[in-house]
Amino acid sequence: MQAEIVTIGTELLLGEIVDTNSAWIAQQFTTIGLNLFYTTTVGDNMERIVSVLKQAFERSNVVITTGGVGPTVDDMTREGVARATGRKTYLSQDLVEEITAYFGRRGYTMTENNMRQAYLPEGATIIHNPVGTAPAFYVEEGDHVIISLPGVPHEMRYLMDNEVIPFIRERFGLTGMIKSHAIRTCGIGESGVDAVIGDLMESFNPTVGTRAHPGQTDVVVTAKADSEQEADALLDAMMDEIRQRLGAYVFGLDDQSMADVVNELLAAKGKTLAIGETCTRGEGARQLGLASMADQSYAGGTLMASNDALRVALADLDLSDDDLVPSQELADRLAQVLKKQQGADYALAIVGPFDAAAHEGDLAYFALATPDGLIQRPPRAVRGGPSGRGWLVHLAMDMLRRYLSGWPIV
Repeated sequence: MQAEIVTIGTELLLGEIVDTNSAWIAQQFTTIGLNLFYTTTVGDNMERIVSVLKQAFERSNVVITTGGVGPTVDDMTREGVARATGRKTYLSQDLVEEITAYFGRRGYTMTENNMRQAYLPEGATIIHNPVGTAPAFYVEEGDHVIISLPGVPHEMRYLMDNEVIPFIRERFGLTGMIKSHAIRTCGIGESGVDAVIGDLMESFNPTVGTRAHPGQTDVVVTAKADSEQEADALLDAMMDEIRQRLGAYVFGLDDQSMADVVNELLAAKGKTLAIGETCTRGEGARQLGLASMADQSYAGGTLMASNDALRVALADLDLSDDDLVPSQELADRLAQVLKKQQGADYALAIVGPFDAAAHEGDLAYFALATPDGLIQRPPRAVRGGPSGRGWLVHLAMDMLRRYLSGWPIV
């Protein structure tokens, strides 16, 4: 059994709209153990739509299309499905009445082009759409089915949850499921992870893979089983082995962010944190402020995007211009001052060249002021862009996480 997703719309190809539908549908397939093998995006061109749908229908048991079922001339999915499956289209009076009633309930005047939505491929089964005007439908042939859904995310999700997933499960007798977890790590890249757990990544079920993000590497463990209990057993055994091998590099699971973990550790101890940044555009403060338990653990953040701002923050120290050059000593001073100014139990400082002035080879310095004194970790090269800033912020927060958890700081 394999599935395929076809998203239809030139706006997707042009990047005017980001395709979030495919990712969401893929996640729903895992809940019923349906393997997704292909995802294709095609523009509003009848010839190409028909070609893509023919290929999809021949090689995949379940094809989900999104988009192209609206009322305008560039909504070609209905006709495309009909041609791809060797059918004609017809006007469904049931859909005419349904669409008319939808507009009437909302007090709108229906325009003539809305009648295009009442045309279906011959032999298609209607999937009624109570949350929009664009009806959905499916066409079956042997062990293959094309299911066409609106591209509007909330309509698509409603129909997937309430109509499509139950239909697929019953139609193909699916009893299994696919379940996965992501083990989140910091301070170790994909190559480093591979060196530690490379043999586990050859496992067939569960499978083990990696995903790189700014400042972290996720280890994704996926199991396929006939029940959730069996899947959990497979996952738990593999995840325990991965955690044991990676040790202190592991900071969280699934959707947990580094900021979530740090705030939760602080809140559990009844402690607070302040942060100061010169080279990360306030990214650390943003993440901490948005994370869970920020109201209990986050004392505040200070962004110093210029020498003048840095001088103001450190006014009590009466520093010269030479003293404001990025260094470990400057990071130490900033962490100590912020801890006192914010009345926090801990303070983090990330000090490097102001973001716009950074050059290759420049270093960022980290300092953590604690009730027991100052803690540092080795400086790291400054990287540009959101990814580089995220990398530095995660290293800084990871220093505090390790300190609070009793892990060595590396």
